[in-house]
Amino acid sequence: MTQAHLIELTEYAPAWLAPETLPKAVGEKLWREYRQQVNVEFPSPITAEQWRLTAQGWVGYIPLTPAFHFVLQPKVELANLFRMLEYAYHLEFERGDGLIECRSLLEFYERLAGLLARRVLERGRKGFYRAYLAETEQLPYLRGRVDLQQAARRPGQVKLQCHYQEQTADIEENQILAWTLWRIARGGLCTERVLPGVRRAYRALQSLVTLQPFSPAACLQRFYNRLNDDYQPLHALCRFFLEQSGPAHQAGDHAMLPFLVDMARLYELFVAEWLKAHLPAGLALKAQERVHLGSTGQLYFEVDLVLYDLAEGAVRAVLDTKYKRAAQPAAEDIQQMISYAHTKGCSEAVLIYPERLAQPLDETIRGIRLRSLPFALAGDLEESGRQFLELLQQ
Repeated sequence: MTQAHLIELTEYAPAWLAPETLPKAVGEKLWREYRQQVNVEFPSPITAEQWRLTAQGWVGYIPLTPAFHFVLQPKVELANLFRMLEYAYHLEFERGDGLIECRSLLEFYERLAGLLARRVLERGRKGFYRAYLAETEQLPYLRGRVDLQQAARRPGQVKLQCHYQEQTADIEENQILAWTLWRIARGGLCTERVLPGVRRAYRALQSLVTLQPFSPAACLQRFYNRLNDDYQPLHALCRFFLEQSGPAHQAGDHAMLPFLVDMARLYELFVAEWLKAHLPAGLALKAQERVHLGSTGQLYFEVDLVLYDLAEGAVRAVLDTKYKRAAQPAAEDIQQMISYAHTKGCSEAVLIYPERLAQPLDETIRGIRLRSLPFALAGDLEESGRQFLELLQQ
């Protein structure tokens, strides 16, 4: 990593590079594999014969080739980015973890990987969670419950079909940890300061569980009890790592995997979780609510956020986050919000932006009040949230 040529890009800020700075083959590879994350404009008369690269709302690290790595910097302060991640993924950082003091997103990734490894090893010293799983097997001896119907059908069969339960650590709770640690160790983004700990944590699980892939969704809506409630923050960490380096990002001609954060998705998660934590009594928020259309149920909307008035049992407003630079709301966004509001039967629709628009919107259209409100990411996020919540209730 130290020998690679680092090219830094900042969200939505074009970077100009001389043709000799970036080989054509590397530029083509970036365009082919990461065009969603980086807009690549090739040298031409339009670009004054230079490369023009613009990060498209993603931050993180792309080790494109052994010789060229791309660092995608956020336009928000790193401290606020970490605070957003804390809310969005329920990470519950502590000052002693050293995470808030990180000077780069890559350093944050590494320290977070070290934190996961330490917590897995701590749980391993206490004993990994085990559960009873139902097993069916033909045995030469009696164990558990015998399948009497099969025994009657095959009276000469020596082995018995037995149904029994076996306590094992090879369950999803532990398999998720093993898969995440394996991906981190394989990713190549951790230095020797943290990597040995990650490997130790993986080896502690390796002999107990079957390694198999998991999606970030596997970390959500899991059941916890008094025996495994400390797995909840572990799975929150796993979800973070699996979402930022998911199956869409594959290793190319080298051993490193990218680490990429979709800022639009992060902004949506952050606003939702902040509101859930700070809404006044009597209001409730539901994220990603699916609203079916028609009788077949095959057509549906997925509304970012729906605000409910619990006392009246009605929808108070529909909300949608828009992590984009704009002077005013786009026409298609306005149409979308009017459709959402009509479908949910409410008279309030709010578009949420990370900064105040030059031409904010506050209009009543077909009986629906449609507004644009800022939940600003500059400065104190808690104060930004309080100001947003105050405007939302007006």
